[in-house]
Amino acid sequence: MPGEAVTLQLGHYAGCVGAHWWGLQASALRSPAEAVELRATALLRAERAAGGRETLTPRLVALELKGGVGALRPGGGGPEAPVAWDGEVAAYLECASAGGSAPRDAGRRTEDASSERKGSSSSSAQGASPAPSRRRLSQEVYSGSSTQLWSDYLNVRLHPKSIYVIRQYMHDGDCGCLEAFGQGESLLQDPGCIEELEDRLHFYVEECDYLQGFQVLCDLHNGFSGVGAKVTELLCDEYSGKGILTWGLAPVISNMGDSQKNFYRLMNTALGIVHLSSHSSLFCPLSLSGSLGIKPQPPVTFPYINYDASLDYHSSAVLAAALDTLTAPYRLCSSQGSMMHLAETLNFSGRKVVAAWASVPFPALHGYSLPDTLCAYQQDVPWKLLSSCRERKVSCCFAQSVVLRGLCQESHISSCPGKQPTSPLHMYESTEQILQRYLHTVFPGAFSTSHVLEQPCSTLPPYPQFFSPLLTRQGFLLDKPPSYSSTAVESIPVLAALQSSPVLHTLLYSLYKDLQQLNMRRWASFFAAGVEEDDFQEALEELRTLSQCYETGFEAEDSEDEADSD
Repeated sequence: MPGEAVTLQLGHYAGCVGAHWWGLQASALRSPAEAVELRATALLRAERAAGGRETLTPRLVALELKGGVGALRPGGGGPEAPVAWDGEVAAYLECASAGGSAPRDAGRRTEDASSERKGSSSSSAQGASPAPSRRRLSQEVYSGSSTQLWSDYLNVRLHPKSIYVIRQYMHDGDCGCLEAFGQGESLLQDPGCIEELEDRLHFYVEECDYLQGFQVLCDLHNGFSGVGAKVTELLCDEYSGKGILTWGLAPVISNMGDSQKNFYRLMNTALGIVHLSSHSSLFCPLSLSGSLGIKPQPPVTFPYINYDASLDYHSSAVLAAALDTLTAPYRLCSSQGSMMHLAETLNFSGRKVVAAWASVPFPALHGYSLPDTLCAYQQDVPWKLLSSCRERKVSCCFAQSVVLRGLCQESHISSCPGKQPTSPLHMYESTEQILQRYLHTVFPGAFSTSHVLEQPCSTLPPYPQFFSPLLTRQGFLLDKPPSYSSTAVESIPVLAALQSSPVLHTLLYSLYKDLQQLNMRRWASFFAAGVEEDDFQEALEELRTLSQCYETGFEAEDSEDEADSD
């Protein structure tokens, strides 16, 4: 097997995405053994809980600011009541005190119902509530209004080595925030901080049988981009030859009114992309924000999700479902593919930045076969760009890794015996062949790898219930809303892709142009935080050079006359 990965979460929004991602891993562990296609041990480590029972916890190091971890124990050990991952999780709603709002930790009261797996009679004897009742309670608790911190919906137990609180800066407030790239870099130049980080990394690395690499979830929009630059540099130096897959995360920006925050965000993002991609095997910006540049754009929309873009709890859930699908190639039980193998299929010719696309959920019609569904999208894949640039109808890419998950075996049947195939897709027997043929048709000439999983993406609480009433409990699409009251969507099919694509030229060059137009003297405070202006100008040139790796000759209208800026 390819081995284990260690995950790093750097920043609060990275924590939001991570909290949902670990929840998805917990849900997968409750699936029947024969239905599991993703190796839990790729991301999780085994340890003995109280009573000698073995549990699984994330192989995780999370850096967070003071006040950003809520009710988690100061030592980073996870919720006060440990959650056993191999049982049911129940959430209980606590009434708000008079004149107050719901408590922030109102959703993390859990019960260990592992005996339910061994025999339903024993859990009934203990007075466990029926599942529908628990689900309704959980939906009330995780409404979004009371989930201000990622720890509010973290429903798994963490090891005491997982959380490292940076006490020099506050998570929230008008002052004392980690808001500039240089501040983040300076943190990782402190010997005490470096020693603490290395100690935690060594703890996880040394217990791995075969370390395949590191997954880095890093905030791009604030000073954590500087933290990430130094962390990835450290990983690159100390663990040469191991994969480093970095996801640059940014929430949907709802208010562009504060010019200083907006320009700091722009500069942090540009510096983060340049430095993180330089020290990573593969780098992917990941956001539902319509633009990472100076001009606001509407957030990404999905036809069958009604999410509130202003809630990190909602937007991070969509990204977590995409991330869980995109990372499947190096976590498959049936594959020898590793993190480095995935990176090497996409990062040739200096193209270490990739774009993410996802269909959440994939619009699979109830009762239809996969060829039937794909034939409805022959001209344009039904996914949305999650890498924050003006979306286009992309007709080409250099290379891509595509994962389709959540279709049951019956959906794979492409034709009836003795019946003339209605399309070329209906001629193939296996799902992999059908998807490959489809990708070659839509992206002719691109190097495409694909994987198909029956295992869906679980959407049980604390995952938000923001789905269209047209979806069944398993996330399949109905022709019209059912006459009966809708039930919770428990899982969804997802289609996701990482692409080395010309669309990245638009993202990178637009960011370069935005920064070229800035009067740097107005933002002396940003450079006073630790970045030299000459180094910033050098990073801008690297950003322009990086953008040129994705040109195909059709981007002239975006590039304009680059010689004018020389």
